[in-house]
Amino acid sequence: MTTVSSPTPSLPLAGIRVVEFTHMVMGPTCGMTLGDLGADVIKVEPLAGDSTRKLLGSGAGFYPLFNRNKKSIAVDLKSPQGREIVLKLIATADIVSENFKTETMQKLGLDYASLSKLDPRLIYVSHKGFLPGPYDHRTALDEVVQMMGGLAYMTGRPSDPLRAGSSVNDIMGGIFGAVGAMAALMQRQQTGKGQEVQSALFENNIFLVAQHMMQFAVTGKAAAPMPERISPWGIYDVFSVKGNEQIFLAVVGDGQWKTFCEAFGYADLFADPRVTTNNDRVLARGWLIPELCTRLAQFSRAELSQRFEQVGLPFAPITDPQHLFDDPHLQATGGLAPMELPDGRQTQVPLLPLTLGGERLGLRLDPPKLGEHTDALLQSLGYSAGEVAALHVQGVVL
Repeated sequence: MTTVSSPTPSLPLAGIRVVEFTHMVMGPTCGMTLGDLGADVIKVEPLAGDSTRKLLGSGAGFYPLFNRNKKSIAVDLKSPQGREIVLKLIATADIVSENFKTETMQKLGLDYASLSKLDPRLIYVSHKGFLPGPYDHRTALDEVVQMMGGLAYMTGRPSDPLRAGSSVNDIMGGIFGAVGAMAALMQRQQTGKGQEVQSALFENNIFLVAQHMMQFAVTGKAAAPMPERISPWGIYDVFSVKGNEQIFLAVVGDGQWKTFCEAFGYADLFADPRVTTNNDRVLARGWLIPELCTRLAQFSRAELSQRFEQVGLPFAPITDPQHLFDDPHLQATGGLAPMELPDGRQTQVPLLPLTLGGERLGLRLDPPKLGEHTDALLQSLGYSAGEVAALHVQGVVL
């Protein structure tokens, strides 16, 4: 594995150790966030490896994205020796993070109730489908909570619910787990005690649709799905242009309407009394948008982007995710970091969307190969080279 740069003590979570038992997206996102912020994150894997490593299709990017800045130890948790190793490792940790079923962690003796007896200062982050309550026995996935939590309804057209185009609840749920972990660290400084932190997919989803719930509370009118919503703006649309390309353009105020008409020489539209104000343009959308579609179709996406940028109007080219690797802003600002995949190929990976002191939080460790740090971690726990070799022979570790 390539070590891109050495850890720096200036990172806010330097000196904090996290031991995680996670898979898929939600739990790994929590560890990735803490790792990006400087924590020493150790991923405990079964001897066969985290099954996320082998996902195909839309899951193929999960492992490399959400497991950077981590170390991997592969151990048989069902063996007494393996469990002893893990307990020794946890004894060095500030935080334990997991996203397995509660009964799974209980059977292994790795639940909060068991571990907090060994170390009352331990912070235990649990990522679940639901917070404790009537639904907590159900099996949840991102798609499940999007459907039952109103997000799929709001994303699709009427009678055609559609999941969002990213693992929004898994990712945000993991980030909220990290937020809770950091809050618990701060509280531990005051109380000297750890605590359990819980984050859940369903409750995260409810937080995302809360704006629509509150819209109903304020207006008494149910929010319409996004494709069918009544726009408050006269021009807030995707236009098809030259070369079968598309671009989103917005003109959201009367000042912007004047700017738009002047930029494109549309004096006739600016003088039309039917579209003088934004509310006029909202009421005129039935004929105004088709008219603009015809007029703007003669331009290329690049031409429209350049003109809108010059005059300061909101715009956005419709872009496929794979083309973001070449995005000039991401390239210029260091938003993408070089990374080596577990199979040795080189790529780039998006970093956390923030800066600290004007600096992006970079990549210190590539996503680890299975058991890449097993031997070094065992030796740090006091195992001799001979004992480590014996554990390999016995099939306790990889």
